[in-house]
Amino acid sequence: MEFDRDYWEHHWHQAHQSTPDPHPYLARETSGLIPGTALDAGCGTGAEAAWLASHGWQVTAADISAAALAGAAERAAAENVRWVQADLTTWHPDLRFDLVTTHYAHPAMPQLAFYQRISDWVAPGGTLLIVGHLHSSAAPGHGHHPPAEAAVKLADITASLDSAQWHIATAEEHVRTVSDHPLQDVVVRATRRSGR
Repeated sequence: MEFDRDYWEHHWHQAHQSTPDPHPYLARETSGLIPGTALDAGCGTGAEAAWLASHGWQVTAADISAAALAGAAERAAAENVRWVQADLTTWHPDLRFDLVTTHYAHPAMPQLAFYQRISDWVAPGGTLLIVGHLHSSAAPGHGHHPPAEAAVKLADITASLDSAQWHIATAEEHVRTVSDHPLQDVVVRATRRSGR
């Protein structure tokens, strides 16, 4: 499966684009942070970007799909959000952020490489929050789980974050139910050590 621009444009044109509530991991993992600049990498319908903006963050919300961004901007007219159409496999932001977060974003590159790429966009002292699909050979759900290229092992994510540069505060696996199908998630929150 190729998660390229055509794939996502088709997906968002076909999808029901109501803006759901932001993912509960976002509120839990950012509750102790002082609002600053944030990047929502692969923002989709914009729920997390709008939530961050409503809690004092200056948000850049980036997604490859013009359709997703148009719908997100229309439904979540937040003053503190800058909507950016960008291919996150090639885009380079013009600043580093106090918070870089991604929720189930699937770019046209290996998932772990994507996480490593966006980690470079975190400012010293800033936070990286990854919420993604957990790769497991025993994934529950009777075939209702993401393809392997959209999933990654928790140990691989944490191993990719050099302990000399990162302090890992959260590294967890969770099971959630969507339409009666259990799905496995991975949540990683790490702080970039100052001076790096």
